[in-house]
Amino acid sequence: MKIATWNVNSIRTRLEHVVNWLSENLVDVLCLQETKVVDSNFPRSPFEELGYHLYTSGQKAYNGVALISREPLTDVSTGFTSILADIEPTWDESKRVITGVNNGIRIVNLYVPNGSAVGSEKYEYKLEWLKLLLEYLRCLTTSPSGSTLLSSQPTICVCGDFNIALEPEDIHEGVIAENHIMSSPQERQALRNILALGFSDAFRKFTTEGGHYSWWDYRAAAFRRNLGWRIDHHYLTEALYERAVSCTIDIEPRKLPQPSDHTPVIVEF
Repeated sequence: MKIATWNVNSIRTRLEHVVNWLSENLVDVLCLQETKVVDSNFPRSPFEELGYHLYTSGQKAYNGVALISREPLTDVSTGFTSILADIEPTWDESKRVITGVNNGIRIVNLYVPNGSAVGSEKYEYKLEWLKLLLEYLRCLTTSPSGSTLLSSQPTICVCGDFNIALEPEDIHEGVIAENHIMSSPQERQALRNILALGFSDAFRKFTTEGGHYSWWDYRAAAFRRNLGWRIDHHYLTEALYERAVSCTIDIEPRKLPQPSDHTPVIVEF
């Protein structure tokens, strides 16, 4: 089974790129972020013609997530409030969370807020959003009785654009990480708190050295110079981590004309 994650930075702008990639890369589930389109306008037919089922949660011009699956998914839900009933519904106005189950594997597809700049209002929003994500995943990974961690969902893949580079090896040289959005100590600690629930980084199971990135700024010839960040991740529960046989970053789509600034990351079990 293969699961891919890709921030496409507008599905309508990048439709040909995504459809062609999916035709050439037979993944079982493709998790998209930043689709930037309301559900009624999502371009469904090109994917359905390839035999895929679509599950979307979108909004106009911003955010948006989607699951594109070869087999129908079960137990599909969107947003935090589907699990965290007591939080303010306004947290789900930004469409950033969608989840479903494929062959016993729960896939949680996320578009984590960027945060804009350390110390800004958007930065504080990001930290609060990550706290809610922690509670959301805690609910998904705890049995109804509140007993053994991960007993209710032993195989979970949490993937997407996290907008966080967790380790120095995840960022090109020359960045002062402590003062930079996507690598500040508070963001990294928030992500570590989430991983402490029982998740491990699939990519680092197979690749330990730096220089491998999933996002490059459009400016300053960043892609050509490989001045990138690894901010798109697959985090797996222990049972699924043990089953993983590869996790790769496909940089080819980033070479295309008018590409997304992100590129796909694929995990295989």
